[in-house]
Amino acid sequence: MLNFDNNALVVYVTVGDPDISITRDVIIAAIDAGANIIELGVPFSDPLADGPVIQRASERALNGGTTLRQVIDLGSEIRRQRPNAGLIIFSYLNPILRMGIDRFCTALSAAGMDGALVTDLTLEEADDYLWKMRQHGLATIFLAAPTSTDARLKAIAKNSSGFIYAVSRLGVTGARKEMSGDAKDLVRRLRKHTKLPIAVGFGISTADQFTAASKFADGVVVGSAIVETIERNPGHEPLAVANFIRGLKRQPSAIQSSAKV
Repeated sequence: MLNFDNNALVVYVTVGDPDISITRDVIIAAIDAGANIIELGVPFSDPLADGPVIQRASERALNGGTTLRQVIDLGSEIRRQRPNAGLIIFSYLNPILRMGIDRFCTALSAAGMDGALVTDLTLEEADDYLWKMRQHGLATIFLAAPTSTDARLKAIAKNSSGFIYAVSRLGVTGARKEMSGDAKDLVRRLRKHTKLPIAVGFGISTADQFTAASKFADGVVVGSAIVETIERNPGHEPLAVANFIRGLKRQPSAIQSSAKV
């Protein structure tokens, strides 16, 4: 369920890093700590849009044998355990084409997933994907960039459902000390074309950035900072992620731990 009431927190995880079992525990901990929507990242061998943190996570997950089918199966398990959480697949196009778009949409629907974001799928190539996703009642989420023209933003808004992911800055994923001023202007421009919720992401990693983005966007996406927290806390991943999320939302940690956050 893609609920954007009261400034949603959208959390990205690379499924299979360090393994499927820990990913499951991390996601449950993230939801219980306040994450509203989970992006289940499908590891890919050539993640051109991602910075070194997520590249390393993808490599670890692939070395462990993680597949798109396993990512969807994990989504089904999370749906049973946390039925009110928003769950979307975050993937490059190639793994979906290998599975087949028909099978992909059918599997997502059967798993109770809410939709998908295919990071390198352009609108010009998306007709078949859009039609089949809509047949199954699945959200089609697209990225909007600060450099997009107004005509492009209008087309993105027309073809999106669920929400729109507004990229706060150009470049690859990765935490940054400061949030780009382009983000607020991009959200303002998108609002002219859509009533869908707009989530801002790319580089958000601190409570101050989360608070600032929440003032003009309907949701905030945090990815690399979550993946890095997992990487830095072997053996304590779920608790470290939960405490990181509580810190973003300026909530007290429910449990004290020696985990490094």
